[in-house]
Amino acid sequence: MKIDVIIPVYKPGPELFTLLEKLEDQTAAVRKIILMNTEKKYFARLVPDETTFQREHPRVQVFHLSQSQFDHGGTRHAGVQHSDAEVFITMTQDAMPVDRYLTENLVRGLSEGVAVAYARQLPSEKSGELERITRRFNYPQASRVKTKADLDTLGIRTYFCSNVCAAYRRDIYDELGGFIRHTIFNEDMIYAAGAVKAGYGIAYQAQAAVIHSHNYTNLQQLRRNFDLGVSQADHPEVFGGVSSESEGRKLVKETWKDLKKKHRLYRFPGFVIQCGCKYVGYFLGKHYRKLPRNMILALTGNRAYWG
Repeated sequence: MKIDVIIPVYKPGPELFTLLEKLEDQTAAVRKIILMNTEKKYFARLVPDETTFQREHPRVQVFHLSQSQFDHGGTRHAGVQHSDAEVFITMTQDAMPVDRYLTENLVRGLSEGVAVAYARQLPSEKSGELERITRRFNYPQASRVKTKADLDTLGIRTYFCSNVCAAYRRDIYDELGGFIRHTIFNEDMIYAAGAVKAGYGIAYQAQAAVIHSHNYTNLQQLRRNFDLGVSQADHPEVFGGVSSESEGRKLVKETWKDLKKKHRLYRFPGFVIQCGCKYVGYFLGKHYRKLPRNMILALTGNRAYWG
């Protein structure tokens, strides 16, 4: 089976070389690594001689685009068009494979009737305690396949799927029309929702793991969740009528229990403030059409999306 990896790249650092080396050493071999790089000048700072770079990494193909051309869904779809593999894996440049079995374990999740399999995300050593709790909540130890039958119990979580690291069956991708071409955020969940509604499953593969986490400030959380709210407001056909706030309440309860068990409840007020910033951002994003443009530009984490 041919496997290609597609990675949007922006202002890459030396860790990109480590990521490429790990992908080139997978037990389920990667045929091509397609880098969709935004702004050639930033890539040139890391790779001044692209000819030498591609000689050292013959499986890597680099395609440059401008900032105005970048789109979360459209850029990934453009990357897919450079691949003819039966399976393609989308990753972000800051996701690092834990071991040599990442691609093997991801592909194993693409059993019959499964459209996409996404990896477990583990916190880095620099992650704060609250970020570690959130990662455990979103990426538990047990694998599972989610289908339309889970909507009543899982709600919006049925559609949860992360492009930080996920493997897609190309035949189903083409059948469903691929990633949405223009979206501020959430192209992975929008695709997963379409797959579920079409009768396919979404596999969470806990054995396939990458190191990926962020220590966002409260303002960054607000902006990220504002964009999340915008994406849901723009796609009521996907998110309308499916509960999402309940997941937030579950995370609050899980965090309380975890901090209490560790005798660290003094951290809980900070977590509540963080949750408040997330909810305010999400609420404003859901109602962005009522906001003045200058306020939208102040709140969003993706100003380019607004033209």
